[in-house]
Amino acid sequence: MPRKKKAEPESVGLATQETAIGRMTLAVSDDALLYCGFAFPEEVRKQLARVTPRCTEEDAGLPAPQQEQLARVRAQLADFLAGRRRGFSLPMDLRLATPFRREVVLSLAAFIPYGHTRTYAQLAEKLGRPGGARAVGAALGANPLCVVLPCHRVIGASGKLTGYAGGLAAKRLLLGLEAGG
Repeated sequence: MPRKKKAEPESVGLATQETAIGRMTLAVSDDALLYCGFAFPEEVRKQLARVTPRCTEEDAGLPAPQQEQLARVRAQLADFLAGRRRGFSLPMDLRLATPFRREVVLSLAAFIPYGHTRTYAQLAEKLGRPGGARAVGAALGANPLCVVLPCHRVIGASGKLTGYAGGLAAKRLLLGLEAGG
């Protein structure tokens, strides 16, 4: 029997959040987080146009279910960045990611525990794509749920920090937080 396609959200709420790692843009439907990252709201709005024609800014007033979803996201993000939480328990909607990107970002939390790092090559190998480190890197660069799906835990083969959508200072801060310092 064919799988039923997930219904597109009727509307999405868009907000920004100042955090210890910089300004983040958040997008929620009534029942899930669709985006948590560093792109400007205008860029996120363009991505969301593929999912729904209705995108409302927080200051224009969001429906109660989106306000509640946004409050959960903000609380868990704040707790994570304060060191009071090691992971997230949020409903996620990854329709902004291609199937390959979805596979890559969903593997992160399971393959790279809190406080640890892996290289792009190790992640590619784990996904059955030896030699696919660059493709994995590109997929992580488009992660629609930064911090929630921890792409900051992936480092270069030399052990050096490499690209992160929020910048290397944010990546350094996140890894330091997870290392306990």
